[in-house]
Amino acid sequence: MTPPRIVLAGIVAGLMCLPAAAQTYVSGSLGYLMQSDSDNSGSTGAFTTGNLGDGTTLDVAAGTPYGWTTEFDTSWSVSGEIGVAKDNGLRYGAEIAYSKSDVDTHKNVTLGGGSIDGVDAAAIAGSPTALGVTVADVVADGRGDTSSTSLFFNAYYDFNKDGMLQPYVGGGIGVSDVNVTYRPSGIGVIDDGETKLAYQLKAGLNWKVSDRWDVFSEYVYRATDDIETKNDLFPGTLNVENKQNILAVGVRYRFGA
Repeated sequence: MTPPRIVLAGIVAGLMCLPAAAQTYVSGSLGYLMQSDSDNSGSTGAFTTGNLGDGTTLDVAAGTPYGWTTEFDTSWSVSGEIGVAKDNGLRYGAEIAYSKSDVDTHKNVTLGGGSIDGVDAAAIAGSPTALGVTVADVVADGRGDTSSTSLFFNAYYDFNKDGMLQPYVGGGIGVSDVNVTYRPSGIGVIDDGETKLAYQLKAGLNWKVSDRWDVFSEYVYRATDDIETKNDLFPGTLNVENKQNILAVGVRYRFGA
């Protein structure tokens, strides 16, 4: 695990052992999702390209590096949490979250370290005849999406616990089941996914509406390690980055005294 995850794991373990009066709560939130661009990278198996546009083909050796950049549309996320808030300002909970972002475009395709944006698209489509459009033209029409279903165990600290407005910070560790679909111009390239260790960091503001109800807004940074996917167009694997920035609003209901 990376150092931030080790720290978060220690915080969570410590919170569970601290003596303090507590209230159980449930909460839900809706977020404005900004999926970060993915600098996809991978290596091929051995294969022969289609027509390069001049009637020739190219034998590609196994292990040849390739990749491109994928940009995503802004989208949405939703989450729900059940947890315990302690009188000393500490809070922890279990959260389930779902997000989905559509692909805006793909660009900057490379093979063997060099750009192939200007090559006829038949080369990567495996066509024996030229298609009359470049690789850049085909991938510019993005299509596809990435979606994540995640489970986190979170730890927080609420400042100004007795006040109406309560800033807070927090973070969590968990797992994300991530699915990636890339279909530029309707051509199936990636349709695969992985379950990965995930982490998130949060900062927000609670508004204590009543003894039971809170309204809150928060910023969330959420990430996993790269998702390793299988290429369906030609032999090879592709590592897809999965990093998110989320601005969310939600409500929280507290049970008990």
